[in-house]
Amino acid sequence: MADTQNAPETERVETVWDQGRAQGDEASSAGISGWRGRISGGDWTIFGAIAAVALAIGIVNAFSGAQDAAWRGDSYDIGRRLFWELSSIIVILLLMPILVLAVRRMRQTLGLARRIGIAAVALLGFSTLHITGMVGLRKVLLWLAGGTYDFHFSPAAVLYEFRKDAVTALLLGATLWLIESRRELRKAARAASSLPIVAQEQPSPDSIWLRDGASRIRVAPRDILWVASAGNYIEYCLANGTQHLIRGTLAATESELARFAIVRVHRTRLANLDRVSGVDFKPSGDFELTFDNGKTLGGSRRFRPAVASLGDRTAPV
Repeated sequence: MADTQNAPETERVETVWDQGRAQGDEASSAGISGWRGRISGGDWTIFGAIAAVALAIGIVNAFSGAQDAAWRGDSYDIGRRLFWELSSIIVILLLMPILVLAVRRMRQTLGLARRIGIAAVALLGFSTLHITGMVGLRKVLLWLAGGTYDFHFSPAAVLYEFRKDAVTALLLGATLWLIESRRELRKAARAASSLPIVAQEQPSPDSIWLRDGASRIRVAPRDILWVASAGNYIEYCLANGTQHLIRGTLAATESELARFAIVRVHRTRLANLDRVSGVDFKPSGDFELTFDNGKTLGGSRRFRPAVASLGDRTAPV
């Protein structure tokens, strides 16, 4: 929906329940600054684990290829096959930061088309650098050893390598996506566990406090139309058109706002059922909510039970 994607970029507001966060729980600049982000110590641990798995797979592939060659009557030549595998793996590991930054940028970006665009650019860059780096490394090492290497660049050879690079980038990207998701969940859990006792025992029944530096902004739940996920941030969309972009996860926000009849209607969105004046169920199972100020929001069939009883609700005046 256009209304959920055009949040002003200048407004950065944090919820007051996030004020107890320890300094070490703050996301690194790589997590919120996209391509300019740095690689943290935790990332190097991830790289080490991926490198160990990649090396193990490369060694197995080399021995398997050598054995297959021997069965066909060719030379076993395990050393040459290990050289091909390891030279490729070394370049892939050097290019891992590209995939890390691409995944983080995609997680910040709303819209499937934009995410696909980022993935396409990252894949083309990854494959181009991998092919040229692999060929260059092999040429240099064999030259130092007194040998030569000729890749025979051709459309067929490049396409052959690109197919393998696409599979490799997909598998590594999916792994990094899962790691980033788990990391954000751990941060949200740590932030929740560090809440002041008074904030946990005496929640305000009729308001939500958002914090912008030293200032606090009071928001009435009645004024919220919907809440949408925006990467590492949560976007509050109010009935008067105001939008607040705060730091957090949609799962934690869903738990906090459930008492105000603000429920999940989509994988990336929550809606205030008390502000819904109409619901249009689509043949596909998806639905569209219409709010009492005329705004609309789409919902997915997975969450259709959450709005199935809307016809029995009476909207407050």
